[in-house]
Amino acid sequence: MSSQYDAEKQVAICAVRRACGLTSTVFKNLERIKGETLTKDDKSPVTVGDFAAQALVNTILKNAFPDDVIVGEEDSADLRPENASQMRARVAQLANDAITAPLVEGEDAAWGLGPGKEQTETQLLDTVDRGNHQGGVSGRMWTLDPIDGTKGFILGEQYAVCLALIVNGQVKLGVIGCPNLPNSPHPVSLTAQGLAALPDDAKGGIFVGIEGGGAWEHDLQGLNPKPIKVSDSPQNPRVLESREVKHSDKAFNVAVYQRITGTTDGTIPAIPMDSQAKYCALARGDGDLYLRMPVDPKYKEKIWDHAAGNVLVTEAGGKVTDSRGQLLNFGLGRTLGENYGIVGAVKSQHADVVKAVQGALEAKKATAKA
Repeated sequence: MSSQYDAEKQVAICAVRRACGLTSTVFKNLERIKGETLTKDDKSPVTVGDFAAQALVNTILKNAFPDDVIVGEEDSADLRPENASQMRARVAQLANDAITAPLVEGEDAAWGLGPGKEQTETQLLDTVDRGNHQGGVSGRMWTLDPIDGTKGFILGEQYAVCLALIVNGQVKLGVIGCPNLPNSPHPVSLTAQGLAALPDDAKGGIFVGIEGGGAWEHDLQGLNPKPIKVSDSPQNPRVLESREVKHSDKAFNVAVYQRITGTTDGTIPAIPMDSQAKYCALARGDGDLYLRMPVDPKYKEKIWDHAAGNVLVTEAGGKVTDSRGQLLNFGLGRTLGENYGIVGAVKSQHADVVKAVQGALEAKKATAKA
């Protein structure tokens, strides 16, 4: 379906496709490569893949849409010291390999791609830092998570390359690359060992949601699009939740599920995975509910963790809000501000899920006071 953002969609799919290739290269070699991870102040791991993928995507965006700003997760501060020279060189190698790969149909050399388009280490670090914009409510901006679910990436499980276009605080386009997400009918909860055993053509896809243009799943080459939609109001919904403990209160999810279904056995059909791959699984009907209730009540969600998934699920016939039923606000800067907790479900069931979430919250507060 044609959209006023078709040009942006073409560029974004290209960027995510190349970034998926880059990150897959790192993914396949990470176990035998030393010195390729570091830890940020918030204790989350970062790999050379994060930096190289952000340099790659920002290169494409700055050439295709030079007036657009970028809100990216990473910055180059940890790569600039002299003692980071080995990691810096590896980032430059990975980024340049992806940038200089031959053009394919639909790509344009004017986007800074193709043979002879190498950048120096300094240029690449500066390109990474184009993602340092603070966001806001007006104008056009892209938000990027070069490897969403870095821990899943390191463990050999689920991760995603996530890119979204936001215009005046509203998400217009989202593109999510999931190199490890199994194709149907394989279950999405496969272990790292199970994923490693799958042939390459049995996993991986690029998911696209565009305002007014629907939700689509492409192959990892960005080709063969097919429309996707959320599942219809199941009686026993499968719950997509974060594998990362601090991002998902498992006991709380059980309490919500019991309120929705009336069950009392203390178990739920949970599908734990890292990254916005959960949004993709929800959008194509692999799971039925997405619940994300951080353990820390002061946790601030980042816009790059939800923008692309938000428009994808919405265009697939679902609804995404915070735990109070408020729409997510992408015009506040780099975080979602007071939006707390995430609820995603088919539209017809969403209000009931929010009601169950609020009931579980009240019960939790009452128990804490007792």
